[in-house]
Amino acid sequence: MRFTFMKNHAKEFCIEKMAKILGVSCSGYYKYLNRPSSIRQMENMRLLGEIQKAYKKGRRMYGSPRIHRELKKNGETCSRKRIAKIMRQEKIQAKTRKHWKVTTKSNPKAKVAPHRLQQNFSVEVPNKIWVSDITYIETLEGWLYVTVVLDLFSRKAVGLSMGASLETGLVVRALEQALCHRKFSGSLIHHSDKGCQYTSKEFLKFTQAHRIELSMSGKGNCYDNAVAESFFHTLKTEHTNHYKFKTREEAMTSIFEYVEVFYNRQRLHSSLGYLSPDEYERGKKSKEVA
Repeated sequence: MRFTFMKNHAKEFCIEKMAKILGVSCSGYYKYLNRPSSIRQMENMRLLGEIQKAYKKGRRMYGSPRIHRELKKNGETCSRKRIAKIMRQEKIQAKTRKHWKVTTKSNPKAKVAPHRLQQNFSVEVPNKIWVSDITYIETLEGWLYVTVVLDLFSRKAVGLSMGASLETGLVVRALEQALCHRKFSGSLIHHSDKGCQYTSKEFLKFTQAHRIELSMSGKGNCYDNAVAESFFHTLKTEHTNHYKFKTREEAMTSIFEYVEVFYNRQRLHSSLGYLSPDEYERGKKSKEVA
């Protein structure tokens, strides 16, 4: 352990000084450096290469649980503890999350829908419950407002709308996009907070025309729309917080690429058994056919 410490800090401190403080000889340290690598060490070096590949694929956002799942999908049989230890030694870690704050503006006079979900986010089939929310992204040109529609079944982003103003049309366009991409039979519930865009006459008229049943969160309770808020938390933590966008168009292109290419197709979700939304939906379809 003492020789390992010396090796890890050789660029920071003098070898002779560390050897004296730690009570070891310099000759012993150099013998340690020149000894042949053990089978375990060589395997750890190979694993480190695979970890770095998975970390890069996950856009440097994955911690040991997701890295372990990614390697397991590729045929690796090592334990999660071993992966975590190697990552700690190499200082490979997921980027930390920031606390989220409520940004919703509601209309106290508006008619609101009942809270039908009651924080039950488990759905057995697609296109039964969609959840939606709005956030804003900073650019040098001004705020970019983003609306998403997620299918609770797979957490897939099925509708995405972005614009320079926080208007009702923003949420309508996101829902329109979802309806173009997905077909539903029977009942469909659309859940959101009580933001004025979702309680507007324009949005209510649109959802009634498509026979969509509305559900809205309780007052001031972020957990009532936790899945949609978690999506934006992830978007900001993993992506937009690491960029300074010059224009709204630049931000829109970047967000679209993150959502459509990475989030829906590649990002591993713990709630889906560490599958991406697309993988989860394909897996369910293949089981139904079988």
